[in-house]
Amino acid sequence: MSTDVRPFTIDVPDELLNDLRDRLRRTRWPEAEVVDDWSQGTPLAYTQDLCDHWANNYDWRTREAALNRFDQFVTEIDGLDIHFIHQRSPHPGAMPLILSHGWPGSIVEFHKVIEPLTDPTKFGGDAADAFHVIAPSLPGYGFSDKPTEVGWGVERIGKTFATLMGRLGYDRYVAQGGDWGSAITHMIAGHDAEHCAAIHLTLAMGARPGDLSDPTPQELHSLERLKYYRDWDSGYSKQQSTRPQTLGYGLVDSPAGQAAWIIEKFWAWTDCGEGADRHPENVLDRDELLDNVMLYWINGNAASSGRLYWESFGKREKVDVTVPVGFAAFPAEVMPPVRSWVEPIYPGLCHWVEYDKGGHFAAFEVPDVFVEELRTYFRRFR
Repeated sequence: MSTDVRPFTIDVPDELLNDLRDRLRRTRWPEAEVVDDWSQGTPLAYTQDLCDHWANNYDWRTREAALNRFDQFVTEIDGLDIHFIHQRSPHPGAMPLILSHGWPGSIVEFHKVIEPLTDPTKFGGDAADAFHVIAPSLPGYGFSDKPTEVGWGVERIGKTFATLMGRLGYDRYVAQGGDWGSAITHMIAGHDAEHCAAIHLTLAMGARPGDLSDPTPQELHSLERLKYYRDWDSGYSKQQSTRPQTLGYGLVDSPAGQAAWIIEKFWAWTDCGEGADRHPENVLDRDELLDNVMLYWINGNAASSGRLYWESFGKREKVDVTVPVGFAAFPAEVMPPVRSWVEPIYPGLCHWVEYDKGGHFAAFEVPDVFVEELRTYFRRFR
């Protein structure tokens, strides 16, 4: 196995882009939903309009160049090439920070926070808060290799990312994650406490309530969100955790299907309005949404990304985390974390902030809040 770290540039072949446009223009559409909202899924009229924009107006080459402003690399770990952004700060003493995404996200989630984190003085911050930012693509996601054997759940990915940090020469670092990235960050800390100084999370799906005889407003809100998720919003996870291969045939073949599958979750999980006014483009523009979808489409990652659910649901080993832990709770999170539920899992919990705006994709939705949150929390570990 090579331990070389090799430069990487995103360079999608013209043939793939031409094929994408052709497939979008030849989409075989279903009939429209029989409701006037998103309750049956991503609406036909919106999906058609988005795909028309994707085929005829979306400029991937401009978006590709914007992503390539970040320094990117690949390195082989445990038999897979792992793709990652490694943006070094110009400031002496910058702290290494690894950011882990989840599904249906990608490194695109971090495009608005990497520069303020690495060079805070350009964005009204203090050089003392600078980070070296490492943002890997999960195995089976983006430009990382797809696993060809079983066993690539969150624990193995956490160990892989800890290996990556060591390979880059960082013997002391901090970590942050949301969605699957929260579980991966948990595993990084659990397996590499010698080098991982502290972690920051936004989700704790494994946390469960204790005594609910007199629930707090925060507990009631989280329980309400959890019930909605279980009743109406979790079908994707059942499919991906049981039959990801079957799902992959349709999504890898149809860009319209892949977009609808992913963007529905940006409608459901972002803080993008209420009732009839709820819409993902209230918080993210359509090119940003498509940038993220593109990282699934380019490499045909529908099955390989969904397989993380098959690998991880009900199969995770119990790994204790003893390092300091910080949490940010956002109101539109799938299940907003509740401090009393989280404390038994994380004895090192030392930071807790509840925000009044933001959802599941915090770095993407509320980048200024996300940046200041990480600066504030990790300041004590420098």
